Amino acid sequence: MFDNLSEKFSDAFRALKGSHKISEANIEETLKGVKTALLEADVNFKVVKEFVEKVKTEALGEKVLKGVEPGQQFVKIMHDELARLMGGEQETLNLNRPPVIPILIVGLNGAGKTTFAGKLALFLRNKNKKEVLLIPADNFRPAAKDQLITHAKNLGVDYFDSDLTQSPVEIVKNGLAYARKMHKEIAIIDTAGRLQVDDELMNQLVDVRKSLDNPEVLIVADAMTGQEAVNVAKVFHEKVGLTGVVLSKMDSDARGGAALSIRYVTGVPIKFISVGEKMKDLESFHPDRLAKRILDMGDVLSLVEKAEEAINQDDAMGMMANLEKGKFTINDFVKQMETINRLGSFGSILKMIPGMGGALRQMGDLGPAENEMKKMKVIINSMTKKEREDVDLIDSPRRKRIASGAGRTVQEVNQFIERFGQMRQMMVGMMGMMKGGGLPNLPGMGPVKGFRQAPQKQQPFAQKPEKDNKKSPFGKKYF
Repeated sequence: MFDNLSEKFSDAFRALKGSHKISEANIEETLKGVKTALLEADVNFKVVKEFVEKVKTEALGEKVLKGVEPGQQFVKIMHDELARLMGGEQETLNLNRPPVIPILIVGLNGAGKTTFAGKLALFLRNKNKKEVLLIPADNFRPAAKDQLITHAKNLGVDYFDSDLTQSPVEIVKNGLAYARKMHKEIAIIDTAGRLQVDDELMNQLVDVRKSLDNPEVLIVADAMTGQEAVNVAKVFHEKVGLTGVVLSKMDSDARGGAALSIRYVTGVPIKFISVGEKMKDLESFHPDRLAKRILDMGDVLSLVEKAEEAINQDDAMGMMANLEKGKFTINDFVKQMETINRLGSFGSILKMIPGMGGALRQMGDLGPAENEMKKMKVIINSMTKKEREDVDLIDSPRRKRIASGAGRTVQEVNQFIERFGQMRQMMVGMMGMMKGGGLPNLPGMGPVKGFRQAPQKQQPFAQKPEKDNKKSPFGKKYF
């Protein structure tokens, strides 16, 4: 997301590196690169012109603060203007009105309306603790109803079994009556789309909106289509009246033009961004946080929120209890991997850490590191419950059995067990330090009480055969 734009901005800021003051000369050079980056990202040219002028005015009017480099101060100005361009403050759904709140989902075919309806149902149930009902009102594409019902069943969300022979207005009317009967708080209505904007589609949506009492109307716009998404949103807003925008496919190679232009052009706030194919991959839109991601300033707040959702408190307390006893099992390790998986890909996590954007571009593809995690999981799944609880039970015959069951070599199983032993030492050692005790049998230190060494000689955590010499995102070799 915005990788190309971030890289272009980083290149543009080089003109300020080493400068002791902000001058018109170095600002002009920097803004030339910024302007080119924005235009290449398919940002509306009027937006680019106004943005560049405002940044220039702010930058030349600022006095460089003592102890702050001119480049850092300029980045702060850029951040503030980018956030303002995208709306400034987060704007959320209005969910404080009984009895049933209708949320109308509109947009063109292929933008991801039906998938978003499912994502939003999960999001509202988890975040707002609301009772949600999904209403399929797309009588133009029958498969849309089946798709939405499948999402509802997978998510454990209720749905209305609509009659697609009825008009959209009749479907919505009956669906809301059912929602009231079932004491639902929110009704998410999936409407029909077209390959392009047409009068029939707009007339249907206008009629549906008129039948609803103060609904939320969200358009799902494909971020990959750039200014076309902005134009579509503008037409929908003029005809139907939107209350919010959802940008889908933000995990793709979207250049960013839609996100940076759509609020300025339409006046409609962006409320959600879809950042992946899974149902959980939906985020509230925070202009200031996205501005930080674009400028490689990280997004620690979003990372903390993701961690709070991903971490299972019972699992965490159970692992801590084990560590206090000098014990760290493969089951504990599996739970750690599952937590990382819930947080997202390595790349998406590291991008939220300030300054990691440039480092990630140098690292390249992190897919191999994630594939190593999958290989480890296959090996673990081939173990018995007792073996996962006590790795020291895994002797040579057991290793052969595990390798055969996992479809891996005995050498790979040996490597995993050796590296797990090193990780076990590290985890128990950290707990020992927290309690004021000693580290487990590390060079120059005594063992932790109750800690048992792995049966084989420990290898350095990063060791790997010379034929696979790739680097991991943490500077070590892959497992």
